Amino acid sequence: MAAGKNGMIRVLFFGPVAERVGARQIDVPWRAGLRWQDVRDELRARYPEAFAYVSIVAVDGERVGDEAEAPLAKDSEIVFMSPFSGG
Repeated sequence: MAAGKNGMIRVLFFGPVAERVGARQIDVPWRAGLRWQDVRDELRARYPEAFAYVSIVAVDGERVGDEAEAPLAKDSEIVFMSPFSGG
């Protein structure tokens, strides 16, 4: 599905998630009513080994949980990452 004037959703991956997807970014065509969970489900079907590591999701810079039901705006950004540690 071509995005055209409809916009794109930028999907970013970090750490082990990016390693298993084989990319740090994928663009997904935006469509009316699209939720971050829809994007997750579509990508999880393509990259199940990567999504086994996902525990943190952010939409437009704000961490979200499964209960977040708001549709995505055109040109939103979703980040999928695993837990990280440091010190």
